[in-house]
Amino acid sequence: MKKLILLFIFIFIPNILYAGSIKAIGVKGNEKDIDRVITVLMYDNYFEPNQIKIKKNETIKFLVKNKGELVHEFNIATKAMHLKHQTEMMEMVENEIILVDKIDKIKMKEMAKKNPSMAHSHSNSVLLSPGESAELIWKFSNTLDIEAACNVPGHYEAGMITKIDNI
Repeated sequence: MKKLILLFIFIFIPNILYAGSIKAIGVKGNEKDIDRVITVLMYDNYFEPNQIKIKKNETIKFLVKNKGELVHEFNIATKAMHLKHQTEMMEMVENEIILVDKIDKIKMKEMAKKNPSMAHSHSNSVLLSPGESAELIWKFSNTLDIEAACNVPGHYEAGMITKIDNI
C-alpha cells in the first residue's frame, strides 16, 4: 500500500499539476477553429521563427519540422512550466528514451506503462527525431508570458526558445 501511495505522489500528482497549469496558457485547439497556420523549423539549438505574435483566443495550427541532427521538442509553456518539465525530459534521457539523434519509441511505450509522463503526450508539445514532422493545434486563451522551447537537456539553456508575444 505504501508503494502505491508513493507512486501516486511522485508520478500522478506532478502530472496532474502540470496538466492543470497548461490551462493557464491555453487549451488544445480544434481543427475547425484554426485562425492561422505557422510553420516552425527546429534546427540544432534554435527555432525559425524566433518570435511569434498571437492574439488572445486565437487558435493556431503549428506545423513543426525537425531540420536538425538532434532530437528536439516544441513545447508551449511559461518559463516556470518549462523549468518544471525539464526534470521529466532529463528522466527520459536517463532512461535512454531520448537519445542524441533518435527517440526510442518502443522503450517510451514500455516506460509509459509504469510512468505515464514517459509517454510525452502533452497537448502543448511535440518531441521529434531528426527529419520528423508533426502538427500541434493550440488555442491561446490568455495574456501570460509564454514561450515555445526545446526542453531536451541543454537546449533551453543554449537558447532554443521562441518568444510568443500577445498583440
